[in-house]
Amino acid sequence: MSEPFAKKLELTLKVLSMSRARLAADLGVDKSVVGRWVSGAVQPSAHNLSMLSSLIAERISGFTAHDWDRSLPSFAEFIGADLETVSGRSGANVMLGLPLVGMEQFLAATSLRGPTYEGFYRSTRPYILSPGRFIHDYCMVRLDPNGLLRTRVGTGGTLADGWLLPAGNQLFAVTVDVVSGAVLFGIFHGVATAKAEVIDGLILAPSLDVGRTPAAYPMIFERVDDLSGDEEADNRHFLQLASGNPVAPEGSISEEIRRYLNPDVGPAAAALGGELLFLLPLTRSLARGPAYGERPLGKK
Repeated sequence: MSEPFAKKLELTLKVLSMSRARLAADLGVDKSVVGRWVSGAVQPSAHNLSMLSSLIAERISGFTAHDWDRSLPSFAEFIGADLETVSGRSGANVMLGLPLVGMEQFLAATSLRGPTYEGFYRSTRPYILSPGRFIHDYCMVRLDPNGLLRTRVGTGGTLADGWLLPAGNQLFAVTVDVVSGAVLFGIFHGVATAKAEVIDGLILAPSLDVGRTPAAYPMIFERVDDLSGDEEADNRHFLQLASGNPVAPEGSISEEIRRYLNPDVGPAAAALGGELLFLLPLTRSLARGPAYGERPLGKK
């Protein structure tokens, strides 16, 4: 996996005004394969890289497979891409793919609080297709050159890529599954400390059943490591973390966390003094910095 390759391919598609689906069709591969290339999840095989390079050479004179070895600025100059504008580095007005009202606010908040959340995290969440079981994802959060927090979440062969937008003491997540194209949303409680150890919140995402049923559920992220400062090494570390079995072993989740992730809500619960709707108030949040104990949340 090479994220610089992924960025070069993304630049190329923009310069050529070519969609991922069109590239996949021209190469005779599934569009999910191209999605994995662009996300940085995998690199093309030697055969596919040769076909890809030949296809680009038909549109960009003089292009060869060796040009992928250029530095990103050199590559951008060679194919005629404005790296500053295409990558969104020139500010909120050209924030590629995320033209949100209030982007200046998100950029300002990220500049102030972004380093708090950089690092690697392990999630714990309910396993929607197997009630009573739980899933662990792995997440990498890193400041992107465009000034936002980029987040990548992966487990069991899936990968979602997107952004964390801080506002007040909350984080709003918008990510896209690079294989299915599904959009996932999250609202998390942030921390007031200099470094986040745990963040928690609610996710809205389609399930993996045939109907892609919309589902909402709580999710906890616990820091497992810090970024090394070596982008390539961090990318490899993330993919290694995300490659394992995502299903939590039986008995590995504490009763405290089981109750937290499977709250009793609805009319019956409300009649007994509980909650009618699925809420995660700040008073129940587990979000914290390093000063609040050291026991991993998900362990007995």
